[in-house]
Amino acid sequence: MNSSDDDYDAERQFDDVDEDSVEAKVWQLLLLINPGDEETALLQFNDYREAMAELDADEVEPIEVIGRVIDWRSGFMVGAHDLRSLVQAVNELSSRWNLSIDWNGDPDDDEFYDDMDAAELFSIAYDRLAEFGYTLWAWETAGDTYAGWMTLTRDGEPLRELATTLGINLRLGSEVS
Repeated sequence: MNSSDDDYDAERQFDDVDEDSVEAKVWQLLLLINPGDEETALLQFNDYREAMAELDADEVEPIEVIGRVIDWRSGFMVGAHDLRSLVQAVNELSSRWNLSIDWNGDPDDDEFYDDMDAAELFSIAYDRLAEFGYTLWAWETAGDTYAGWMTLTRDGEPLRELATTLGINLRLGSEVS
């Protein structure tokens, strides 16, 4: 079996998914957080399916698995006090679309973080990304972490609807406190 047969099998398997299923909603979400990059969305969707096959779907929230399969590729989850990792994660996501964030200072300088907190960094990134037609989102995590992803601004309403359906408490990056 060659590579194109593998791709065909993956597409055919996805065609069997009920449009109202959790899997279909996860697929739609992955497409939104990977704008213009269906290949990455498909890889993450396959990772999601594999991970869910090993778990009891009734005992895990979809966002727990989504967070793992997108981490540092299409989303991030960082410690609440690890501001340097937050900046690095947002920079990494932004670089996917050749965007650069002006953080109002030098994040490579330790003093930059002296008067900053995660909410302020989210707000700066949110404002800068909005200038380019992107939105930084955050979702509520169970632990002492911050998590988020980016979408095209025009995809805000569909993302909110999917998040509600999937039980994800989602907010704009500018609303992080």
